[in-house]
Amino acid sequence: MTEGDGGVKFYRRGDAPEGALQGETVGVIGYGNLGRSMALNLRDSGVDVRVGNIDDPYRAVAARDGFEPVPIADVAAACDILYLLIPDEVMDDVYRDEVAPGLAAGNAMCFASGYALAYGLVPPPPEVDVLLLAPRMLGEEVRHTYESGDGFFTYVSVEQDATGRAWQRLLGLADAVGSLRKGAMQLSADKEATLDLLIEQTVGPYLGTAIQLAFQLGADAGLPPEALVLEMYMSGEMARTFQTFAEEGFYRSTTWHGAVAQYGGFLRTLSLDREAMARHFAETLEDIRSGGFAKRFHDEKQAGYPTLQAIAGITSGDDPMTAAEQRVRDALG
Repeated sequence: MTEGDGGVKFYRRGDAPEGALQGETVGVIGYGNLGRSMALNLRDSGVDVRVGNIDDPYRAVAARDGFEPVPIADVAAACDILYLLIPDEVMDDVYRDEVAPGLAAGNAMCFASGYALAYGLVPPPPEVDVLLLAPRMLGEEVRHTYESGDGFFTYVSVEQDATGRAWQRLLGLADAVGSLRKGAMQLSADKEATLDLLIEQTVGPYLGTAIQLAFQLGADAGLPPEALVLEMYMSGEMARTFQTFAEEGFYRSTTWHGAVAQYGGFLRTLSLDREAMARHFAETLEDIRSGGFAKRFHDEKQAGYPTLQAIAGITSGDDPMTAAEQRVRDALG
């Protein structure tokens, strides 16, 4: 374990005690993209893994992968450590109906997101360890980086240490899934949830809106729609720009761009209404911290997800950007 200048703790290979999970059975709850990756990584690291999943196509995938998937309640009652890899919106129902009845003193529950803990959706009993192992990587990439030997970043924390072995268990899990190859940063569930929601609801909307507006403006100005989607993201140049943020640093990465790009980008940044943006970001953060957003999402669930249905209609693929993307794919194979 190393500690940065700001007191933030980082964990790497070697920080997990030898045999940290010896004698422990890990139950993976949910076999979606992330659940599948975690289960396979754990098994390949020699961990005794059981899979619990509802009777849906993902259970069939687990069977094809060589597991013997069973109902969630059966895994919850049989395993020492439960890694809950199901969506936040169903976590409270699954925990109440399937997981909680099977918990025993000395068990551990591990979450891949701090949301359910931060907003009180899951009230863990005092006699179980409560862990956070939150990957900063898409589900399928968790598997790919394990197989390549690179690993992936995670946020980790012990939210409740009932057994005195919570950190041993957590670091054992982080090591087995491949995270400690890259690194794990200690961050509480509350801060992980706040951070996740903040970036999703500030940077994400601004970036998405900028792409949509630039596409419409460019198309109206006579620029080919195919060129616009290539320029903004399909060529991979923008993705590579973000990658240089990680490799070189946010400001230092500007040296990868020519003088025209640097000058133009800096000039237009100065003309943005930064005060309005800052106010909007601050209001968003306060809404997240106060629980306002979580309450509205709960109300959305109770109403049958009308907003999500509207989103599905908007993103169905019947729009000029999607049409331009498809023409590029058809032309270039």
